[in-house]
Amino acid sequence: MSRPGRDDAPDRLYTLTGGRSRPAADVAFDLVSLVVAESDPAPGMPSEHTAILRMCARPTAVVEVAAELGLPVSIVRVLLSDLLVQGRIGARHPRTAASPHRLPDPDILEQVLVGLRNL
Repeated sequence: MSRPGRDDAPDRLYTLTGGRSRPAADVAFDLVSLVVAESDPAPGMPSEHTAILRMCARPTAVVEVAAELGLPVSIVRVLLSDLLVQGRIGARHPRTAASPHRLPDPDILEQVLVGLRNL
């Protein structure tokens, strides 16, 4: 059984990234970072870049991009950083919902305490 990205010839993956193993931009794309296209694909662009821009017409998680392309996340991070440097994509970490285990802001608690004392 063939595994996309894992059984690919190493020279193909090397070619896709220009031999780089780390992203060009100093941006940490984690698995749930949302990527959105800021431009349309340009003629002559590598097919992987074109595919990323098309699939990211709406915000798409890095892990989804990797799965759709059938490439390792490490390779996709390099490709995404190239597009980010070119200004073709935007990326952000999704807002996390307030955790039920997170304590409220101490300043707010103090204001509530003062208000209760004034009652």
